[in-house]
Amino acid sequence: MITKRFALGGVLVLAGTVAPGQGHAQTIPVPTLQEALQYEASLTSNDFFRKVKAGIRTLPNVDVEAVRPGRTANPSNVRRVETILPQSRWDYYFPRREPSYTYQRFLQAVAKFPAFCGDYTDGRNADLICRRSLATMFAHFAQETGGHNRWDTVPEWRQALVYLREIGCTDSGTICGYNAECNDPVFNKVWTCGRNADGSWKKYFGRGAKQLSYNYNYGPFSQAMFDGDQRVLLNDPDRVASTWLNLASAIFFFVYPQPPKPSMLHVVDGTWVPNAADLAIGAGNNFATTIQIINNECGGGTERASAQNRIDYYKQFAPDLGWNIAGEQLSCANMQRFNSGSSAAYPIYWEMDWRYQKDYKCQLVGYQTPYSALQAGNYRKCVEANWNIVLK
Repeated sequence: MITKRFALGGVLVLAGTVAPGQGHAQTIPVPTLQEALQYEASLTSNDFFRKVKAGIRTLPNVDVEAVRPGRTANPSNVRRVETILPQSRWDYYFPRREPSYTYQRFLQAVAKFPAFCGDYTDGRNADLICRRSLATMFAHFAQETGGHNRWDTVPEWRQALVYLREIGCTDSGTICGYNAECNDPVFNKVWTCGRNADGSWKKYFGRGAKQLSYNYNYGPFSQAMFDGDQRVLLNDPDRVASTWLNLASAIFFFVYPQPPKPSMLHVVDGTWVPNAADLAIGAGNNFATTIQIINNECGGGTERASAQNRIDYYKQFAPDLGWNIAGEQLSCANMQRFNSGSSAAYPIYWEMDWRYQKDYKCQLVGYQTPYSALQAGNYRKCVEANWNIVLK
């Protein structure tokens, strides 16, 4: 006889016995909400999740939208940025910017993510980390959205934020859809595309300072910005261009990990500690590693033109912002891609646990699902959606 055991709320309970070849359906009680949350905690109460959740925490939008330059009630991380980067410096760095990239919207984007230029309680220098974070981010801005006009009287490193929407792309017309996945039943089930009045799919071309594109990026960003609601931006993707989200999308990308890659914030501030596998591929707490994270532009033994641009821009921004790059690894020409051996290679999505299909459990997986384990309430959503039940 084979004894079957099932874990309920983290406690193993005897469900019955089944003779080999004589399987029969078992009646497993639906867990209570408390039991489900206890099981979730057993999988996520570890150092990795604590650090990552601290790095991606967000401020309510009502508080974000109250932020104004010079407002005494601004969050502490915003006030730090205002001290390091006043309006005059913003104007100097980005004289060719599209008008929608305002200083106020940048401060609001900073406010949304309190860990960006936030405080540290362990002795790390928050001001220096902020200066380094800004230099890193702006160097990538200059590559992603820069004019790249060598004949301009403004040097290339100060030509960032020229593009708000991907070149040549509009909501009308037949090009730049970035929505082929909308016709795929698997992709569209996970990140269901919005439709226009005529029934056509919404367009998910590049928008904002990070040029966010595709429904599978708009959906998670929407969840992070709107209390877990992916529909907001999937139904109205142009909000990523027309509101403070145009800059928040870049900070979102800066603070969120992409396992097996760590977040750029944790590379810059030292929260991420590379292990032997990371060191073997050439990664570390340096600017070069952020190039690999943002666009996999490394390796091959020769610096790619785009990676070299980022390095050149960083060399300008960093000293101007007060960050000393002496001794910092900038080249990623010999860096390999992150792999499953990385200390950042941790599954961060919930999916039905196929091992316990009758046990109302979800498991952590490394592929993208609608249920990020980094956001509160998603374990419950995963269980309820997969078993069509309501946890009480």
